[in-house]
Parts: sequence; structure tokens; C-alpha cells
Amino acid sequence: MTSTPAIDTATAPRANLFRLTVILASLTAFAPFATDMYLASFPMLAESFHTDLGVVQIGLSVFFLGLAVGPLFYGPSIDRFGRKLPLLIGVGLFVLASLLIVVAPSIEIFIAFRLLQAFGGAAGMIISCAVIADLFSEQEAARVLSLMMLVQGLAPVVAPVLGGYIVATAGWQAVFLFLGAFGLVCFAATALALPETLPVSRRQGGGIGELLHAWTDLMTRRAFIIPTLAGGFAFAGLFAFISGSPFVYMELFGVSKQSYGWLFGLNAIGLIAAAQLNRSLLRRFSSRLVLTVAVHSMAAVSLVLVLLTKTASLPLLVTLLWICLAHLPLIGANATALSMSASEAHRGSGSAIIGALQFAIAGLVSAGVSLSHNGTAYPMVVAIFACSIVAVLIWRFDRIAPR
Repeated sequence: MTSTPAIDTATAPRANLFRLTVILASLTAFAPFATDMYLASFPMLAESFHTDLGVVQIGLSVFFLGLAVGPLFYGPSIDRFGRKLPLLIGVGLFVLASLLIVVAPSIEIFIAFRLLQAFGGAAGMIISCAVIADLFSEQEAARVLSLMMLVQGLAPVVAPVLGGYIVATAGWQAVFLFLGAFGLVCFAATALALPETLPVSRRQGGGIGELLHAWTDLMTRRAFIIPTLAGGFAFAGLFAFISGSPFVYMELFGVSKQSYGWLFGLNAIGLIAAAQLNRSLLRRFSSRLVLTVAVHSMAAVSLVLVLLTKTASLPLLVTLLWICLAHLPLIGANATALSMSASEAHRGSGSAIIGALQFAIAGLVSAGVSLSHNGTAYPMVVAIFACSIVAVLIWRFDRIAPR
């Protein structure tokens, strides 16, 4: 089977590359927007639905579950029907679910619609990776993913700040109305400006047997599964922070909803800076080397975070979290590029497995933070440390285990 010729980002028209990057980054921003924007509304949601904060946090874990399950559907679909049609269906589902959440009569229905919203939003994340793998070589894909993260970095900056003000002035329902409108804009951009990158001649029409063979092959292919798992566990550290930070910042340190948004968004500045650094490093070093250094560095910083949490002031805690989470673009972009390169002809299935494993791990870690709630910051910071250590062990296993 022939592959699509790789595109050199140095010679590609800048306007086209920028447009493609903005569209794909916006599609992958569904997850951070749908999580970060409503974090400040947790106390309001608990009061509105006459429940406690722990039940509201379950809605966040269920959202991660939807992001994990969604790829299982989109992976085989995009290899069989192309990239664009499944993407439009997923974005449309995200819009519909966002609007249904506004009229949810109970916390149980709210959580159910959040699951549906996540299932739709997963399309953007999964299919964007496949589109990049269709168009770019491994090293260039890592650079494009870093460029996407520069654009994506705006989402966690804008989302919590905007969400905090929306919640404070218009209530939690307004957040989901905004998400529906954002989804509509992305739907239009996808329909009008995003090209189909998988020609009919390269689509796979095999049945369930061929699909299972592809998945089994990828899951047992070390070049694919090792960077996928290492990146997945590091990525889960971010979701430990997302789950635990509303309590730590607003309840433990008494930060207001608006200030929480700014503190949360501050981490995105680190993500943006690290994404730009990654693009520069990849001009001189391989994706594998950058990933190796980044996973070990994140583990070291997260250890310091755990050791100092008991006596840390808010500025010190925020600083250590900022440094720790800033490693994620260096890990995520390079791990994804290595995995997608190893997926070869099964890019849709490869992208699906990456997404499913990432958000399955993230959902479990998020639930663990919620269930281990003990009135301190330790559930959050220990989860971040544990995720980084597991990422290091998995990555080192690839170097020491016999092939």
C-alpha cells in the first residue's frame, strides 16, 4: 500500500500550514475547553443539583471515559470512510450534547450528556492526529504537533479565565451554550476548509477480523506501544491537576473563581513556551532524545513537588506545578509522533489506540484523585508524581528489555 508523500514544513506554504494548524488545534481544543471552562462552577453545580462536590467531580471522570471510548469508534471509521465525514459527525454530536446539557434536569442526566459530549469531542483529537500522520514525516509531525500546541495553549489560558467570568455573571449553563457555539464554528471550518487526506484508494474495507488483527499488531508492536503508554501516563498527570486543583486552589487556599481561572491559565503559558522550545530542539535533536530527557526531568520536578507540598505556600505550589506540567508538550508531541510513525498503514487505528489509552489512564487517575480526597493537596501531587514515575519506567523498559 502506498503512503501519502510527507510534507516538508520548511517549504509548505505558510498560509496553508497555519490554516491547517489552527483548524486542527481548534478541534483538539474541545477537551480542554469542555473541562477547563466549567471547573470554577463545581460549587454552583453541586448547589444547583442538590448534591456534593464529589458527585460533581464524577462528571469530570465520566467525561474522560467518553474521551477514552470515542476513539474505539472513530479509529476504524476513519480508516474505512476517510477523515472528514466521521469528523463532521463527531463535531455535530459535541454541539448537540453541549446544548442538551443546558436543560439537564438532574445531576445524573447532566453526567449522561457529558459522556455524550465527550464521545463527540473525541473525534477532533483522534482524527487530527491521523491527518498529521497522513501529511508529515515523523520528525516534521513532531514539529507540527508542537506548532499545534502553541495554538492549543490558548485554550487552557482563555478557557478557565473566560469560564470563571461566565460562571460568575451568567451561571454554569452559559458555559455550555458557549461550547455549543464554539463547536458550530469548528463544524463550519471543517466543512469548508479542511481537506480530505485519505484518498478512496487507500481506505481499508476489511471486516472485524482485519480490524482486530491491526489492533493486535499495534498493541504488541514495541515501537508503537512504548511511547504511547509513556506519553499516556505523563499526560494523565495533567488530569490529576485538573481534577484536584479546584479544591486545592479555591477551598484549601481560598482563591476566588476568577483568580482560580488566572492561576489555572498560568500553566498554559508554560505549555506554550515548552511547545516552542520543542520545535527548536527538534531542529538539532531527535524526537526520541527529547522525549527521554523530558520524562526524566518531569519525574525529578514532581518528586520535589511531593516533598515540599506540606509546607509550600500558594506561590511555591503554583510555581512547582507550572514547571512540572510544562514538560507535557515535550513529552506529548514526541511520543505521539513516534507512535504514529510506527503505526504505518493503520494510522486511524493507531490514533484511536493512542487516544483511548491516554484518556482511559487519565480517567482512572482523575477518579483516583477524587476518591482519595482527604482535605489536602496530596492526592493531586502524589498522582502527578506517580504518573511521571510510571512514564519513566515504561520508557526505560524499552531500552533495557531484550527485543
